[in-house]
Amino acid sequence: MNHAIQPFHDMSSAEVDAIEDHIYDHNRQATGHDDAQGLAFVIRDEQSRIIATCAGYTWAGSSELKQLWVDKAYRGRGYGRDLLHAFIEEAARRGVEQIWVASYDFQAPALYESAGFERMAEFVGWPSGHSNVLLRLRLPLNRVS
Repeated sequence: MNHAIQPFHDMSSAEVDAIEDHIYDHNRQATGHDDAQGLAFVIRDEQSRIIATCAGYTWAGSSELKQLWVDKAYRGRGYGRDLLHAFIEEAARRGVEQIWVASYDFQAPALYESAGFERMAEFVGWPSGHSNVLLRLRLPLNRVS
């Protein structure tokens, strides 16, 4: 069977979501864990525009924080810290044992470390001239909020 591999650089969110669904279906079948849930928080300004957010998911006793962003005009006010703590608390409420996050050295690894995350790996040269840091926070078991 011949097949053509074609470059495709502008996938729609619906296409990315469909791929994520296929991967989750495979992972669910391989592990027997079917408890994935999105986990996100937002802060809005007076006009209801999102000025800060964090987003990730929980699944199989773990969580991944995929994005944490604060609009440049609102940085330095503790919004990132507050969002991170809200994420941690909700993950703990869901029974998560560990939270993973990746952060470039020019982003916020110090923020995560100040919240108790530990550096698990550092990928030097990703991107060139910088590092990508992988961090983990272990949560106490049987935690109830």
